[in-house]
Amino acid sequence: MCHLDAYMTAEGLEALENEAGAPIDLAILENVGNLVCPAEFDTGASANVMILSVPEGDDKPLKYPLMFSICDVVLINKIDALPAFDDFSLERAVENIHMRNPEALVIPISAKTGEGIDAWAAWLHDAVAAWKSGA
Repeated sequence: MCHLDAYMTAEGLEALENEAGAPIDLAILENVGNLVCPAEFDTGASANVMILSVPEGDDKPLKYPLMFSICDVVLINKIDALPAFDDFSLERAVENIHMRNPEALVIPISAKTGEGIDAWAAWLHDAVAAWKSGA
């Protein structure tokens, strides 16, 4: 299969909770695959995050509008590689993302250097706290 769905998520969470002996506060689903199929199926997640890598190009939100339209957050990763990809414009990428989803939070990050990771971790922390409080 090329995607996860809500039934698979429920089964996985039940197994994790049984193993842990307690409810799970945070489970991260990696719904790998292309940028079309996974966006078409609801995983039951309370938030959707997408990672756009600089080498993929700033045009991906235009080519795969559904994926970007369902995201709460878009992480633009590998910003440390921007000098090597002079055809990638961070500003154009953000503009293209917001063209598809004006509400999406865009966080540029570098997994290599750590840039932007604090902002991503803060968003994730706040999202878990909001979910736990029922907000």
